[in-house]
Amino acid sequence: LTLPAVVEELLSEMAAAVRDGAPIPDEHLLSLKFVFGSSAVQALDLVDRRSVTLISSPSGRRVYQVLGSSGRTYTCLASCHYCSCPAFAFSVLRKGDSLLCKHLLAVYLSQITRTCQQLSVSDKQLTDILSVEKTQEA
Repeated sequence: LTLPAVVEELLSEMAAAVRDGAPIPDEHLLSLKFVFGSSAVQALDLVDRRSVTLISSPSGRRVYQVLGSSGRTYTCLASCHYCSCPAFAFSVLRKGDSLLCKHLLAVYLSQITRTCQQLSVSDKQLTDILSVEKTQEA
């Protein structure tokens, strides 16, 4: 799965600016707000609060967990643009009126700004994390 080209291009340009040591340009932030609406501001807030954690295991599996503004933790799979939150299920998958939820956007923005917390766990621990998430959804 890929995001629409305009979103891929915007995220790529933001990453290039940060790589060069510059802050994210205002026009990119305005574009982000235009494309994602209020979710962009909420995602930036999650990044500012360092709410995104990359969890990796020895086998190379990687998932992200985002501590949402409600205090609940959501699991995001960046490789397939998926989040376990209800907003993703409703607005992205069911209605199709959003490209991403704020949690998944926060994952992409935290990758760009290199503000992800890092956590290494065993393969079993990662399986347990994903199993608990699946149980909570049921």
